[in-house]
Formats: sequence, structure tokens, C-alpha cells
Amino acid sequence: MKYLIILFLLLITPSIYAQFDIPAILSMRDRAKIQDDLLVDKVNSVLPKLMDRAGIDMWVITAREYNEDPVIETMLPATWLAARRRTILVFYKKNDSEEIEALAVARYDVGSVFKKAWDKEEEPDQWKALLKIIEERAPQKIGINKSEHFALADGITASEYESLMEILPQQYRNRIVPAEKLAIAWLETRTPREIAIYEQIGRIAHTIIAEGFSEKVIQPGVTTTEDVVWWFREKIRELKLQTWFHPTVDLQREDQRSELYAFSGRPGFNVIQPGDLLHCDFGITYLGLNTDTQELAYVLKPGEKEAPVYLQAALKVGNRAQDILTEQFQTGKTGNQILADALAQAEREANRATIYTHPIGYHGHAAGPTIGMWDNQGDTPFKGDYPLYPNTAYSIELNTKVYIEEWQKDVRIMLEEDAFFDGEKVRYIDGRQEQLLLIPRQINHLENLW
Repeated sequence: MKYLIILFLLLITPSIYAQFDIPAILSMRDRAKIQDDLLVDKVNSVLPKLMDRAGIDMWVITAREYNEDPVIETMLPATWLAARRRTILVFYKKNDSEEIEALAVARYDVGSVFKKAWDKEEEPDQWKALLKIIEERAPQKIGINKSEHFALADGITASEYESLMEILPQQYRNRIVPAEKLAIAWLETRTPREIAIYEQIGRIAHTIIAEGFSEKVIQPGVTTTEDVVWWFREKIRELKLQTWFHPTVDLQREDQRSELYAFSGRPGFNVIQPGDLLHCDFGITYLGLNTDTQELAYVLKPGEKEAPVYLQAALKVGNRAQDILTEQFQTGKTGNQILADALAQAEREANRATIYTHPIGYHGHAAGPTIGMWDNQGDTPFKGDYPLYPNTAYSIELNTKVYIEEWQKDVRIMLEEDAFFDGEKVRYIDGRQEQLLLIPRQINHLENLW
């Protein structure tokens, strides 16, 4: 009988870890095709509306190799790892047309979107070639990526700006306007196809976290939080993915000597022990989009089959803080208004939430409205004054302090999940954590075998 049980265990072992199967990840070649297709789709289906909304009929984006404008980085072909020499891209939209003319003041086409519009043999000066394009189309407003408050919309360098203004006659200098709103709109707006792909990206990130916070990686009493951090980094490389920030893993425990740490530091201890509440902050980059996720795990003590009821209840308090925030999402409300309304509701419910939510997309801390900062729960000037638009994505990032009677102290329930706002409601792109991950995982159907 004993040998039959061992054989059975060997047979079911693969299914135990089937939960960690990573969704299909495309080859580098297939990724490039998808990213290029996404760009074509977005230029054709989204950009005309965004240019109308911003009141700009010509958008000039210029950058030099290895000093790329953050916007131009999202418009280059997937096989280009940087701009080449000086790259000037021009979008033009006639007022009576829904079509975009996309031109490259370059020696060659820039991908399949931007058609070559410079013959160097005919006109050796690249800036004069741009001027010719402008004069032929006579735009009313020429947008350039210049912004005092939004770094992602401030990509034109001082020398590029000076060169542009020097070549323009006065009548067109007067038509130059900051393209801040257009640049942010381009970066923050997600297409239906991007959101469909985002679900898969979110699933990949969640699956990596689930494996990292499991007995496959963590042996209590031996494994450190730094061991898990570096496992995450190695796993990302193994899957031929990238991360946009170094992951973190930290813990909270019942030990009275451990205080509720500040965001500027981490606890001094890091060897993972039974009874610890683990927390990670983790993100990947795939197909030009980023994730940002924080989840929690509990290390079971001997004899435990589930997390203590008080920690499960604390997670629910964190989930309620998420709901309080997302219930305030409304088209046209600014980040500051959303934050103030959410904090007011949290106070009414005695939920000690701290909110620091940000847009997510082409960048990890992406373009769009700032909704609180961990060190500022009041208004954030300028970035917090930016309004919420439909078809945008956010990392719902926050924490709430919960007093644990059994530990005689507060714990922080720190959560972050990526979500999509369609203009009416918020939907988590790949769901959210509503149960603590358990280390080790419990296989209920094996509990009576022995």
C-alpha cells in the first residue's frame, strides 16, 4: 500500500505545479510583428480623434539617436532599438478628413507607418525639408513635445527646439504650441486590441508571482527575501522577458521587535520564517506594455492549513480600500478629485488607506493623472489636476493599515493590481488578489492519504 501511495504522489506531482504554467510567450520575431501591427492600428483608429481633441492638426516629433523622445520610442518599428541619426516624424490631419498623413523626414521609411518624405540629393538640409512639408500643408497649430510638468510629454531637446524655431518663418513660429495634451493622450489611451493582449501579460506576471511565492522557491528558515528577489529577476530572463524596475520582497511578522517599516526602508531581518506575511512589488515588460503588481503571501506554521482568520480579514480590508478608490473613477474627474473623494469615503468607513495610484502602459509610471503619492495624500499640482479619460489603464496601488489584535500591532496590507477604465467602470485586467497565497500550497485531496 505504501508503494502505491508513493506511486500516486509521483503521478500527481505535475498537476500540483500546473498552476505555475506560464501562458504562451511569443518568439522575438512574432513579438515584433504584433507590436508593429498594434502601432498601425492605433495610428489609424485612435490618433485622429486625439488630434481633434487636442486641437492640433500637425504634430512634429524630433529626436536624435540615443536621446529619444519618450513618445517617439513608442512609434519606432519594433526592430529599431533607437532612433537613427536625427529622426523627424510628422503627423498631419486635415480638418475635413479622418485620415492621418504620417511622414518621416528621413532617408527611408520608418516602419510601415511613416513614409519617407526627404530626398537628400534634392534638399541636403533636413530642417529645410521639414519646412517644405509644413509650408505645403499650412497647418493652423503645430504641436511639439514641450511640457513643464509632464516629463513624458517634454521630449524635444533644447538644441532640437532651437533648430526648429530657427528654420521657421515668423508666421509658423506663431503656430507652434505645446503638444502636452496630445502626447499624454497618445501614451495613455489603450486600444481594444492592446487591452486584449494586456490580459495575457497580466496573467504572465501573476503566474510568476505565484511561483515565486511558493515552496518551489521558498524554504522557511533558509530562503531570504533577497533570494526571492533574485529568483524573480532570473525567472524573467529565463522567459526572455524584461522588467522595468528591480523587484522587492519584504515581510511583516508577529515578533514585537519588528516595527511597521517606513517606505524609505525595509525591516532589518530577511530570513523567511513560518508565520510571516510576505509582500512583493513586481513588474514585467512585454509587447511594449508594462505591469506593476503587489501581492501578499502567508507562510504556514506547522499544523496550519490556511492563513489565520485575522490576516484573511485584513486582506478584505485592503480589497475594500481598492473598491473605495475605483468607485470614484469618473470621466472628467481629476486625479486630485478622485483621491480626495476616496480618502473621504475611507475615513467614513474607518479604513486607514493611503493611496498612490498611477497610470500604466507604455511606461511603468505612465502618462496620465496622478492619484495620490505615498508621501503626499493631498493635491499633487499639475499631474493631479489632469482629468480621467476613457480607455486608459492604471495600477491601483495603495495600502491600508490594519490593527492585528493577535500581534498587538498594525500591519500594512499593500496591494497593487493593473486595471482598465472604459469610461464607465473599472475592470481589473487579470483580476485581483482576494486570497492570500499560501506557502506551501495546500493540496486538500491528499490530506487524509497517510
